Amino acid sequence: MKIVKHSKAVVEFNRSKLKESLLKSGASSDIADEVLQIIEKEVYEGISTKHIYKMAFGLLKKASNSHAARYNLRESIRSLGPAGFFFEKFIARLFAVENYETKVGLILQGKCVSHEIDVLIKKDNVVSMVECKFHAGQDAVTDVKVPMYILSRFNDLRDKEHEIFSRKDTVSRCYIVTNNRFTSDAIDFAECSGINLLSWDYPATNNLKVKIDNHKLYPITCLTTLTLAEKEKLLTLDLVLVLEIVNNKAVLGEIGLSSKRIKNIIHEASELCRF
Repeated sequence: MKIVKHSKAVVEFNRSKLKESLLKSGASSDIADEVLQIIEKEVYEGISTKHIYKMAFGLLKKASNSHAARYNLRESIRSLGPAGFFFEKFIARLFAVENYETKVGLILQGKCVSHEIDVLIKKDNVVSMVECKFHAGQDAVTDVKVPMYILSRFNDLRDKEHEIFSRKDTVSRCYIVTNNRFTSDAIDFAECSGINLLSWDYPATNNLKVKIDNHKLYPITCLTTLTLAEKEKLLTLDLVLVLEIVNNKAVLGEIGLSSKRIKNIIHEASELCRF
């Protein structure tokens, strides 16, 4: 059975790959098999992967909101856009849980010009700049031009004292983080230039998805019990993570939600963070 990817590429329907993604959502093997059986009855030659994804998401949601939330994780990261400001805050939270001090959106004066830096982090007296490349499109990639450009900014800032976490900080490392993928040329150039990369699937053993799952740092945009408008309200209140809602239930009442809605939201959020 041939299916059509978002990029318009035509590939074979892969039952094993779909089951693996269902199991990664936290669904049991029985639930995954049940979802697969229903989907296999509905698929047809030329069906889009987007359509299959929507079917799987809907069926998982019937079984468990938290399973659907994890299954929807990558799309939820894209929902932190469109500008990427909330993605930068999300990445700062990710470094913070790994015991980094963090600051977002500072302007630093380089040797030649000033630069607005997405995120600055400090650990063991080492200060690093983190540039976030947010992509709203599913198939967009970060190519070699990005690390080439960021390397020039890094070189303009390094070895110069800045007032960031203390009065005499020097930026000595550089990270580039993207919610999608890097091209092979971008990876080769970054590795050769000493730039650290983090993307949805890079590096293989400690990528963005792995970090999110390991630390239970799910964005509020993945919650299926919240509307889009409610998610936007929470983001503007600087609540970016599901954990932040679990630890601050009162804020849900502050944005006008009923006690019944709050109970359902907290149930989903708690299940998600316990997974």
